[in-house]
Amino acid sequence: MSRIQGFVQDSWQELKKVNWPTPLQARNLTILVLVISTAVSLYIAAFDTLFGAIAKAFHAG
Repeated sequence: MSRIQGFVQDSWQELKKVNWPTPLQARNLTILVLVISTAVSLYIAAFDTLFGAIAKAFHAG
């Protein structure tokens, strides 16, 4: 058996051991990632706007 065939067989055996999420779990986790990503982006945008306004006030003064 070649090394490549051995690698492919070993990889396939390892993939059989993976605990794959159900479609419902995958959907819920996807929604969770989107919600958290949106919240973090809004948080960063708010502080960017705030610090930008503060910097502009100091620069103009």
